[in-house]
Amino acid sequence: MSKKQQPLTLEEANLQKIVSHAKEYGFVFPSSEIYDGLQAVYDYGPNGVELKNNLKLLWWKAMTQLHENVVGLDAAIFMHPTTWKASGHVDSFNDPLIDNKDSKKRYRVDHLIEAKAEEYRQAGDDARAQALLDKMNELLNREDFEGLRQLIIDENIVCPVSGTANWTEVRQFNLMFSTKAGAVADDSMTIYLRPETAQGIFVNFLNVQKTGRGTSMKIPFGIAQIGKAFRNEIVARQFIFRMREFEQMEMQFFVRPGEEMQWYEYWKQKRYDFLRAVGLPENKLRFHEHEKLAHYANAALDIEYEFPFGFKELEGIHSRTDFDLRNHEQYSKKKLRYFDDEIKESYIPYVIETSIGADRFFLAVLCNAYTEDVGIDAKGNEKKRVYLKFHPAIAPIKAAVFPLVRKDGLPEKAREVFNLLRYDFNTIYEERGAIGKNYTRQDMIGTPFCITIDYQTMEDNTVTLRHRDTTEQERVPIAELPRIIGEAVSLRSILSKL
Repeated sequence: MSKKQQPLTLEEANLQKIVSHAKEYGFVFPSSEIYDGLQAVYDYGPNGVELKNNLKLLWWKAMTQLHENVVGLDAAIFMHPTTWKASGHVDSFNDPLIDNKDSKKRYRVDHLIEAKAEEYRQAGDDARAQALLDKMNELLNREDFEGLRQLIIDENIVCPVSGTANWTEVRQFNLMFSTKAGAVADDSMTIYLRPETAQGIFVNFLNVQKTGRGTSMKIPFGIAQIGKAFRNEIVARQFIFRMREFEQMEMQFFVRPGEEMQWYEYWKQKRYDFLRAVGLPENKLRFHEHEKLAHYANAALDIEYEFPFGFKELEGIHSRTDFDLRNHEQYSKKKLRYFDDEIKESYIPYVIETSIGADRFFLAVLCNAYTEDVGIDAKGNEKKRVYLKFHPAIAPIKAAVFPLVRKDGLPEKAREVFNLLRYDFNTIYEERGAIGKNYTRQDMIGTPFCITIDYQTMEDNTVTLRHRDTTEQERVPIAELPRIIGEAVSLRSILSKL
């Protein structure tokens, strides 16, 4: 007899609405869905790829265009395997996992315990939650896997699927994907799909330092990169929040040893200001200081966003010390040092890292934009309106142009308006369907402006300009459209706040 399906929690229901909306309106599709999909792998649809590209462009300009001492890089996904030995990934890139014998489901130990701590917090017992996290971090630092299993049992943590505490032992699992490079199997080299983009920056430190901005880069300076990374996540969940193939937007900022903490604070604030400028509200963002530090760090924090499933990491700020460059110097036998003209010393720089997942950023922006307004229609009935309230600068489509009817020269005039705008803005033309339905469709994908060509247009060259958020309409001369739309959708409106 099949187990009775549990009702969705409010948080699960809210996430499910967003997942359904993302698929129906061309933002995110399950990968290879005709073959029943592939867990934790997704494709970006026509509107999704536009939104994601807009977010990546905004991040890139905020990093490289607004900072004279930050330049870009695009390193290869495949790297010499010794890179990952030097970085610590071969020996240390592991997650402690535990299986439930009844459901056959596998979980990350820290996720189970953190979820229990969040239960305590929701119940108002912050002290108990903190004590649980402290104990977990102590056991993780000691790699006491039996202690972690016992902690799960003592806290009566059960499998979300089976509802039982029939747990296996805790085991380590390496997250890197490996493959072979070479034409002959016996002579092939084991290489890895990179689990992070940072190492491509570190191994190019000298190249960029000597060539950036046309002259040698002087400390402090940064290297920014957007690229794919791959992790064999066993416990992949929560839509595109945790995937096996994802995209990172990272910047490594090289500083003089001893000055790393002032730059750590600087970038902490800069990155928070960036997220606020995009439109993420202050009450849905918070800082979370790391208690258990990675092997390379002397300070670390996350900027967390309140997703429908709770506050989770959106961006990480890490003080990586000189761990990476020092290890690469040791393994490569190449000097990765910087001669500082001001103090007449040669040293291995310290590094401040900012790292945000493009996919998590996308999800945060999408969740924040998803809006349900309830109003009363002309007949006194309750009416719900759903729309995506993107900042106009990052909206996938900036404007949509419609003729009121498909006759009397209105489609031809609408095409003229469309051609006026399409070279500067991502604009679409639609002449099928009723105007009201077209407006609703554009609301669903977050288009900030809808332009209707009607009979008055043929007389005085004005159009009806509809604003997404307010649904207000105004008559505007066609000649004014590029200026009105341009001012609203310019990235300047975001970048000028930084």
